[in-house]
Amino acid sequence: MTTVFVSHPQDKLAHYFGDRASAALQAIADVRFNPGDADLSSQELAALAQDCEVIISYRQTLGDDALFAALPRLKAFVRCAIDIRNIDVAAASRHGVLVTQASAGFIASVSEWIIGVMIDLSRHISASAALYHAGRPAPPVMGRELRGATLGVIGYGQISRYLCDVALALGMRIVVHDPFTPTGRKELVQADLMPLLQQSDYVVCLAAATEATENMMNAKTFAAMKPGAFFINASRGNLVDEEALLQALDAGIIAGCALDVGRAPDQMPSPRVAAHPRVIATPHIGGLTPPAVEHQAMETVAQVTDIMRGREPRGAVNAQHARRWQRAKRWEQAFGAQQPA
Repeated sequence: MTTVFVSHPQDKLAHYFGDRASAALQAIADVRFNPGDADLSSQELAALAQDCEVIISYRQTLGDDALFAALPRLKAFVRCAIDIRNIDVAAASRHGVLVTQASAGFIASVSEWIIGVMIDLSRHISASAALYHAGRPAPPVMGRELRGATLGVIGYGQISRYLCDVALALGMRIVVHDPFTPTGRKELVQADLMPLLQQSDYVVCLAAATEATENMMNAKTFAAMKPGAFFINASRGNLVDEEALLQALDAGIIAGCALDVGRAPDQMPSPRVAAHPRVIATPHIGGLTPPAVEHQAMETVAQVTDIMRGREPRGAVNAQHARRWQRAKRWEQAFGAQQPA
């Protein structure tokens, strides 16, 4: 039976993998779990997964050259999410280790978080609740409606498509910036970044984190935003120059901000930004709902099943370089059982 190591810390396992996926995985493989609540270093993981053929990776689990070199039996490093920046894919390929990623199961979840914070920012909900909780009077503040407002969406991926449909249903006008992906929809205006910023009442950052998008929201781009607009980041902290964001908030260039990500460890919002009185910050919970987590976890179990049966799993990143898995695949096809290491 295939031996699988799940690297999620014990206190994160239920939230980010789940009981159903754990049970399904144990039904098909010999499963070992991270015994503690801490993230594992490469050295610690190598010691615990010494004879394992598959590792299912938590987002803080580093898949680096040292790990792949230390685990000659390892055939696959399976990421239980779409983000594989914790994995050195080139190193995995050099060692012949298959890398996989899950598809986005959090499209509705993240979109709903965005709508929620847009309403919160517009109607001063969190600010009023905080005053009441502190035993202080909360003065009525004039709010804004989403209907009729302009939503600027940076990046047109799966979440953006879903979000745009919801925003259209709410009566919003939508402007999209994505230099690589045309929307193909006449009800959406496609524009360069600066024109989008100048006309949007809400700017939502959903672009992928790449070298090209590092600090794309900086002093220049914040200064270009429409006076009184709100900025929302549900992508990655790497896209935002946090010093420039704080200066824009302090100067009143933007009216407020909502963040589910940041430059603190584990993509959490940075405490100094989260503490700003015009910031709503949440601890990376946009995709933290049972359907979203279960989608990716169960897809991961399906990937492990395919790997065991010698089939290329959906979400394979480097199948052509996965020599260790390819050997097992050929053995399976020839003899109906995986090749012993």
